[in-house]
Formats: sequence, C-alpha cells, structure tokens
Amino acid sequence: MTGTRAWILQQLDAERGRWLLWLPVAMGLGIAVYFELPVEPALWLGPTVAGAAIVAVILAPAGSQARALCIGLAAAALGFGLATWRTAHLAAPTIGRPLFSINVEGRIADIQRLPEGVRVVLEAVRLKGDHVPPPEMMPQRVRVSLGKGAPKIGVGDRLLVLANLSPPSGPATPGAFDFQRVAWYQQLGAVGYALAPAVVIEHGKPSGLVRAIDGLRADITERILKALPGPEGGVVAALLTGEQTAVDKDINQAMRDSGLAHILSISGLHIVFIVGLVMGLIRYGVALVPPLALRVDAKKIAAVVALAAALFYTALAGAPVPAQRACAMAAFALLAVLLDRTALSLRLVAWSAIVVLVAAPESLTGASFQMSFAAVVALIAAWEMGAGWRRRQHDRAERQRHRWLRRLVAGFGASLATTLIASVATGAFAAYHFNRLSLLGVVANLLGVPLTGFWIMPWGLLAMLLMPFGLERVALVPMGWGVDGLNAIAFHVAAWPQAATLVPSLPGASLWLMTLGGLWFCLWRRRWRFAGLPLVAVALMLGPGRPPDLLMSEDGRVLGLRDKGVVHVASARLDRFVTDTWARRSGQDGAKKWLASADEQALGLGCQTGLCRWRKGPWRVALVSDDRRLAEACGSADIVLSTVDAQGKCRGPRLVIDRRDAWRDGAQALWLDESGVRRETTNAARGDRPWVPNSSSRQSAPVKAPGA
Repeated sequence: MTGTRAWILQQLDAERGRWLLWLPVAMGLGIAVYFELPVEPALWLGPTVAGAAIVAVILAPAGSQARALCIGLAAAALGFGLATWRTAHLAAPTIGRPLFSINVEGRIADIQRLPEGVRVVLEAVRLKGDHVPPPEMMPQRVRVSLGKGAPKIGVGDRLLVLANLSPPSGPATPGAFDFQRVAWYQQLGAVGYALAPAVVIEHGKPSGLVRAIDGLRADITERILKALPGPEGGVVAALLTGEQTAVDKDINQAMRDSGLAHILSISGLHIVFIVGLVMGLIRYGVALVPPLALRVDAKKIAAVVALAAALFYTALAGAPVPAQRACAMAAFALLAVLLDRTALSLRLVAWSAIVVLVAAPESLTGASFQMSFAAVVALIAAWEMGAGWRRRQHDRAERQRHRWLRRLVAGFGASLATTLIASVATGAFAAYHFNRLSLLGVVANLLGVPLTGFWIMPWGLLAMLLMPFGLERVALVPMGWGVDGLNAIAFHVAAWPQAATLVPSLPGASLWLMTLGGLWFCLWRRRWRFAGLPLVAVALMLGPGRPPDLLMSEDGRVLGLRDKGVVHVASARLDRFVTDTWARRSGQDGAKKWLASADEQALGLGCQTGLCRWRKGPWRVALVSDDRRLAEACGSADIVLSTVDAQGKCRGPRLVIDRRDAWRDGAQALWLDESGVRRETTNAARGDRPWVPNSSSRQSAPVKAPGA
C-alpha cells in the first residue's frame, strides 16, 4: 500500500504542469454537488468552506501537493457558492396554477421566430383578468406563442395579448429534462399561447446594449427570412444569428439523425470560421499593400479585428453556452497571438470553462456545456498526443515528391480524425441527454463541414457586411444554395438504414463515471491516463435502468403503460411531448394507443370508453379517464390511475393515484414486480429546491403485492 501511494504521488508530481487543468473540474464538481442535493443549502455554506480552504492554502507549503489540494477544495467551494448565490439572486414569482383568457401586457425582451409563428418573452409584465396574482406575485417574465399572423413587432415594443397561461412545466417523468429549472434561471414565471392577435400598444427602442443587440438580432433574422422565404432561410438565420426556432422541423430532425445538428448551434465551429475568415481577410488585405505590410504587424492587427468579430458574433447569437466557450477560447488564443505565445492548448480550455462557470454556473448541467467542452478537450488532447507523429510525417513529406498530394491526403485524414474524435467524445453525452446516437455522422460531417466552412460561412460574412447598405440579398442567395446542399446531405444520410438509433436512458452514475474517466484520460499526459478508460467502460456497462410500468403526466391528464417492453398511451387525452418523452426514454420512437391482443381481450383486458384494464403479474390495473367508469374500476382493480378525482371515492384498491396527486407531486412513475410497487414522483426526485412547486413533496409508502 505504501508503494502504491508513493507511485501515485510520484505521478502527480511529474504532472505538476497539468494541475491547473483540474481547476475548472473542481469548480464544476462543486456546482454538480449543489444540483445533486435533495435540499437547498444555506447561502453561507459555500463561502465558509471556500474561506477555510483559502486559509489552508496560505498555510500549506508553497508548491506542495497539499496546497494544490486545498486550491482544488477552494475552487469546488467557490463553484458551490456561486450556484447557491445565483439561484437565490434570480428568484422570481411563478404563477401557481393555469390562468385562462388573461390579458397579458409587457415589453418585448426577446423574439423567437417559429415555423408555426412567433414566440416572445415579455418583461415588466401586467396581468389583467379573473384570479390574477397580486402585484407582489406578478411574474417578471412571461413567454407567449403568438402563432401566425402576428403584427410587426420589435424588441422594446409594449404588447397586449389575450392568452392562456400556465406555470412552466416540470419533467415528464422522474429524471427527464427539467424545464422548470431552466425557467427559474431565465426568470420565466409563466408560459402560454395567444387566443387572439396581439396588439402593439407602444413601439419602443431597445434600451441598453443587451436590448440593442436583441433588437439587431431580430431585425437581421427578419431580413434573412424575407430574402430567403423557403426552408433554407431558417437554417441561414440559425447560422448567422443563432435563431434556430425558424428551422423547419423536418430539417431539424434530419440534421439530428445525420449528426449535423451541431452546425445549427453556434459554437466553436462557427467561431473558428469567423475568426479564420476575418484574420485571413485582414492579413492578406494588408499584404496587398507592401508599404503598409512592411510597417505594421498584420498578424496582430488581424487578431484584434478577429476578436472584435468573435465578440460581436457571440453577442448577436444570444451568447449560448457553446458560443461563450468558443469565444472565450478564441479570446485567449488571440491574446496569445498578441503576446507571441502558443495559441492552442488545454490551458485555454480551462480558463474558458472557468469564465463560463463563473458567469452561469447552471450551464454545467446542460447538454450544450457538456458536449461542447467534451469535444474540444478531446480534440486538443488528441492533437497533443499526436504531435510527435505529425512532425515525423511532415519531415518525411518534405523529402518526397508530389508534396501537394500528400498534403491533400493529410488534410482529408485530419478531417476524418477530427470528426471521429468529436463524435466519440460527445456520443455518450448525446445518448444520456437525448437518447439518440447518430451512427453515420462521420460521413455527413466529412461532406457538410467543408461545405459550411468554404462556401456557406464566407457568404454569410459577406451578407453581414452588406446589410448596412441593404445589399444582403447579393450574398444570401448563394449562401442559400450552399444551405440547400447541406440540407440535401442531411436528408440523404438520415435516410440510410440505422443512420440514427434510440437508446434507453442511462443512469446518473453513468454520466459521472463517463465525465471523470474522460477527463482523467484527456488531462494527464503520462501513461496512468489510461486508467480513465475503464471508468468510461464501466459507465457504459451500467446500462439503462428498467423503465417504469405505469406513468402519469404532471397535469394528471395523460396515462401510460409499458406492455411487452413498449410504452403505450392508455388515456383519452394524448400529449405528444409527454408521450414522446416517455417513449424516447425507453428507447423507442413515439408512443401509440394501447390495443390489447385477442387473448387479453378474452380475459377482460383492454380499453373501452374511458377505462383501460391491464395486468402484470399479480397486479390488476385500471386506468380511468371517465368519472362514470370510476366505480367499476375501483371494484375490480388493485391499482387505479385516474385522470378524474378519485380520492375518497375509490376505497377498494391498494393504491389510488388521481390527478390531484399529480398536481401536488408532479408526474408519477410506478414499477411493478412480484413483491410490491415502487413509486416515484418528479417533485420528490428533485427534492426541496426553489424551482420545484410544492417542494415539501412526500414519497409514498411502499405498497405490498396482493398476497404478499
């Protein structure tokens, strides 16, 4: 044991130059621990632990491993404290129940163009109608879908719209995507849809830099869609302004299935294109004027202009997490150019991660943060690992004839390797968050990325430069031709058999192990880095847990069951988002109405008007969506799930869950086996957290099986 400890300490000391890379990992660990807690921690906890760790840093010997450990602890405590503070700082009222036919008045803070209309975020909101909350409980921001035929609007306009509103929805099932948490950090107190055309009360000009940029984004998006009214216009808008909501649904699906969806999300790829294009234009432009080229450092001038372009592009796109990360990395890389330092290293990634986590700690839990950083860390780590091999290949190529051919092959190989590495690095995260793996993304990316970099984005940059003169159509039309080609690639690859596959949801432990194992492999340099690969293998071997057998949506209006391994809908109402989530998390594409087999019907099972009967093992289950069938169900079932009020009316079954339980505790999931029933609710699974309605939720006592 002593020898093992000495060996580990020796390896750590030999990797001293890489210790800094673990600083954002420690900060992220603190943030992750915060979001995993079942209860909201006190505000003082993070700063107190961080302060104690800083004192320990001061007392520890300089340059020692003990001091490094204390610095890591301080970073983790800082991340924990930042997440706690930000949650409290962004606290805003949320409506407690749906509001119908409410007049919503507010100033437009954001506009999103949808294929089926327009969606706006209103701030400085006033609600007028029956049962509206008092002024102190009025939501700060409200998101409303206006539908088609919306009036001409802009950021800063004051709008009046008759709408139905509801609180932000929770997860469709325990462990699913939590929109309520996302809405908390966006201060969205209600979401809804318009019942009548909106009215612009007052046209206003955006105030402040952020509002001005939001207004500019909306104006540029509108001009793009006017110049390119077809499906290619939505993709162009996504590439230039980050406005993905105007992308056609079929194109979006094809992009996901073909592995090209990352092109629609402004991230490192786009920032690199912009920085490379701007630097190239400036440097070659200066070189065309020899007297100027002899007197100035064109490379550094180009770096300054490229940095300004990257910052503007990131702000125009709404600063999504991948763009923040890419812009921060670009800023550090361009700063390194100005200081004559190495521009590509994992240190840049580390500082970029720190910047993003300090600005928005909650971004750590999103797929965007995890996938973008996984890709860039893996790519740079692979670049470092292959440095010696590349030098040898370069030296060999210089001694051979037809160097241009070898360089062409090398470029193709680099593109292929980059695609493979990024796909492997992000694949597990895509499976965890989206239950989807793109198996042929390498082929699509080999065709789509060069088309985007060498044709689409240069025309896009020219279009942005021509917009002040009203000549953007000159560049947008050829850009649209390139987008048509990109869409064709996506549809063609997506149509291939097994282009994409759905996988059941992985447990949270898989995400932790994948992340730790991947970071261990990428951040260290010595051979002990390979110890991270078994952790990744274990994460994938854990496999998905058993999906629930019975499901109820959080509004208590949709019921589902898993029969013969397939998720079905067993209620009169069908909510496609909810049921698709249920099916996707089980690894299947969509849920359908349950139809009992002939043998099951002979046993009295199946669905009739308002009542479905199902059986698993010793359990007789009734799913009720008509109160006239409630008494019949209660007299013959062990478990009753009801979309109508059943408490106090249904005393025979061992377990009764109705819509009031769902309203109080969130979506319901039940696992049935021979020994009993395990029941989970979304509110109980998330714990006593600020974004969870009725957060003092309870966990029902276990129910024993019949005869047990």
